[in-house]
Amino acid sequence: MDVVIIGGGAAGLKAASRIRRKDAEANITVVDAGKYVSLGRCGLPYYVGGIIHEIDNLRETTYGAVRDEDYFRRLKNIDVLTQTRAVEIDRNRKAVKIIRGESEDELNYDYLVLATGSVPSKPPIEGIDAEGVVTLTSAEDAEKIVELWEEGAEKAVIIGAGLIGLESAEALKNLDMDVTVIEMMNRVAPALLDREMANLVENHLREKEVKVLTSTRVERIITENDRVSAVVADGKEFAADVVVIATGVKPNTELAVNSGLKIGETGGIWVNSRMQTSDECIYAGGDCVETTHLVTGKKILAPFGDVANKHGRIIGENITGGDVQFPGVIGTSVFKIFDYTVASAGVNETSARDAGIDFMTVIVPCPDRAHYYPRTSYIRLKLIVERGTWKVIGAQAVGTGEVAKRIDVISAAIQNGMTIDQLSNLDLAYAPPYSPALDPVITAANVAMNKRDGLFDGINSFELKKMLESEDIVVLDVRSEDEFKERRIESEKVINIPILELRERLDEIPRDKKIVVVCAIGLRSFEALRTLKGAGYKDVMILEGGMAFWFD
Repeated sequence: MDVVIIGGGAAGLKAASRIRRKDAEANITVVDAGKYVSLGRCGLPYYVGGIIHEIDNLRETTYGAVRDEDYFRRLKNIDVLTQTRAVEIDRNRKAVKIIRGESEDELNYDYLVLATGSVPSKPPIEGIDAEGVVTLTSAEDAEKIVELWEEGAEKAVIIGAGLIGLESAEALKNLDMDVTVIEMMNRVAPALLDREMANLVENHLREKEVKVLTSTRVERIITENDRVSAVVADGKEFAADVVVIATGVKPNTELAVNSGLKIGETGGIWVNSRMQTSDECIYAGGDCVETTHLVTGKKILAPFGDVANKHGRIIGENITGGDVQFPGVIGTSVFKIFDYTVASAGVNETSARDAGIDFMTVIVPCPDRAHYYPRTSYIRLKLIVERGTWKVIGAQAVGTGEVAKRIDVISAAIQNGMTIDQLSNLDLAYAPPYSPALDPVITAANVAMNKRDGLFDGINSFELKKMLESEDIVVLDVRSEDEFKERRIESEKVINIPILELRERLDEIPRDKKIVVVCAIGLRSFEALRTLKGAGYKDVMILEGGMAFWFD
């Protein structure tokens, strides 16, 4: 059996390795246009920022071997052809035309795998091809940034505040560069985070002296002698020695299109659940294909390394006689930005609305360990729950504490269609160094159940600000006097009655006005709301997440 694989990234080489493990006799050839195969591209920001010291560190095995052409030939008997372009597929003859240097050749196949990945999606901005404008999607781009820094680059502008943009911001700041991030949407990480969660990230970036401009459109890149010198956005000029374009990626489908394969509605290659294209002898996986979102049922692109590895394994299984299905994804993501871990899974509010889902949300700040244990940190957790079924369909988490394991638990819950009631009763590990007695996941589920069952009504900080401007309300802050003096909502409509004094001071609270209760993280607010309701107050709600989600 002859197998040709176009693309030496995660999907392609995972497929090649799986085929070899299942079939010792197969002739496997991998073709890649680049210099580096089996490169952990997700690690490129950490190379730029000096955490990873050599590019080859990003393609080492756990035992230190570099996964280069020699490695695959000697260990796996797989031929890897780097700096070799696949330029044409003849499906009738089952042949691939390749160009290596000045010479042309042809590879015959019984099965062909397209793992052509993605390419940067560059906006039509004047000057975008200037020297010093990079995308940080390849080793060459990462090396170019380091080279520019070594030559004295001091100012960087990042266009786009998605995953790559935000990780690039930390990397460049680690080089002591002056960093500005420009995002055309009204928040950072708009595909992942809702506004209140994104604000936490934005504030953290500013604490680290990164300039963040949202709702801002880049107009052009100014050059001097064909080299970048500044970026113009909304009429303002920002000096730049380096510009990182981080406006997303798009599937690399040129070969598939030219060979007449079916392209999906997203622009990615269409594949069935076995990762077969419209030609049963051609499989495809990784960034170049579209997949299904398991919550919305819609076709999406999922350009993530973990997804590509899953695709590659399934392709290898099926080419060697298996029948393995790939169901789809829920878009689980996690990234580091300075001291924060940021994660999401499932849908956010925007994608839920676009899918026509009726939902409710809760936001819950929680300690990641027992609150009395040293080094305990707070995380902020948001759940999105489908009304009626009460299934968990989305989650977001931000904080300095242990975020990743919480999002993984909720991701599994979303993928398995669990309700908040089921989430509340998960048997999760507990010990003070690792979790409170009720894990943040369970606490968030309990809060969602309370909200569903009508035990409280909540609003977010943006809604409260509007109410303070336009309505005759009372904001009841039930924190201690010291907490209140340290940081408070600045309004004459705010009164402070500590929670332990509330029952004896009820007569200070008017009964004819809407009352919004505020505390540090929401727990005391809930207690106060139930006390007020028990005392006959009718129109009472809480600021969800408390002062942890109040943005001055």
